[in-house]
Amino acid sequence: MTRLVKISKFLSYHLRHRPDLLGLELSPGGWVEVNRLLQAAKKHNFSISSLELQQVVEQNDKQRFSFNERGNLIRANQGHSVRVDLQLKPVTPPDVLYHGTYSKAIASIKKQGLKKMSRHHVHLSSDINTAQRVGARRGYPVIFQIDALAMSKAGYIFYCSDNGVWLTEEIPVKYLQVHR
Repeated sequence: MTRLVKISKFLSYHLRHRPDLLGLELSPGGWVEVNRLLQAAKKHNFSISSLELQQVVEQNDKQRFSFNERGNLIRANQGHSVRVDLQLKPVTPPDVLYHGTYSKAIASIKKQGLKKMSRHHVHLSSDINTAQRVGARRGYPVIFQIDALAMSKAGYIFYCSDNGVWLTEEIPVKYLQVHR
């Protein structure tokens, strides 16, 4: 595992799930001061240089993290399990969205729909390739196609994170079909 991947995993864990382990608290929007994050990481024997942090934010293939305009704050764009107001604004989704998962999850999803589980939202993509990559992380990928247009007309709210991941609270079974 490369150094930048290790840093990305460290950031994902602490900025999305356990900021408290570093003595950090997420402000509205999920932001943390860059200097406080770097100091906290160093204090916990995981030093990260400013350059490494910048490289992880800029080079992460999923664009999981972002800096604010001034570059003094950092956040995970989505995927949080801790309570935080991400300050997302509702937006109209494309007509169709996709969700990538693995084959073992199919039966449960067909029965219960897609649930956010321990996270704030269900994560969706606007393209099949991204959904395929997500689904392949834990085995043979299966892609669900979501009728986002019908959901939106029915009053379901959608958000789009800074890195283009579509988010919603749940996807009932009637709006899902396995993509072929």
